[in-house]
Amino acid sequence: MEPRPGHLRSRPPARAGSDGGDTLRRDEKADAIAALTERLKASDTIFATDFRGLTVKELSELRNGLREADTEYTVVKNTLARRAASDTGRESLLPYLDGPTGLLWVNGDPAVAAKALDTFAGQHPDGLRVKGGLLEGADLPSADVTRLAKLPTREQLLGQLAGTIASPLTGLAGGLNNLIGGLARSLGAVQAQRAADEQAS
Repeated sequence: MEPRPGHLRSRPPARAGSDGGDTLRRDEKADAIAALTERLKASDTIFATDFRGLTVKELSELRNGLREADTEYTVVKNTLARRAASDTGRESLLPYLDGPTGLLWVNGDPAVAAKALDTFAGQHPDGLRVKGGLLEGADLPSADVTRLAKLPTREQLLGQLAGTIASPLTGLAGGLNNLIGGLARSLGAVQAQRAADEQAS
């Protein structure tokens, strides 16, 4: 269950420890933990952020931008997220579940998601802080999230690979054209020589 953040600049969420207060019933907590557990099992790449400086409007803009990168953004309660992380063997995520926490669930290319997050964080340096996360299940500190954002996307890499493959093919095509052209010139020369020999005889 995702808590409504409110106007986050004037009313920042509770710090770790209070974690928003004990407002959920036991069955609601169990449902929330179960949902987070399933999500963690299904997700190999997750980024954690501190969103306390964002307004509701800016948080909506962040969600929309990430959606285009095939990534979902949810605000979580740390106590519940810690329990789910421990239950799923995602202990590497635990250090990032401190203070106001928004998680990015990356469904597509991690580099595309990291670029979208890095761009938004750069535009809102006082509003959003990248804590770190997991990449293919491995720990990913915040500095590495930034490095990931600088890497080529999967599409760019495929384009580079296609270009690399195409280059030898282009060379091969040129070589074949030269070979065919040379063969035609040789056949022409042979025919000309034969015609000359016949005239001479």
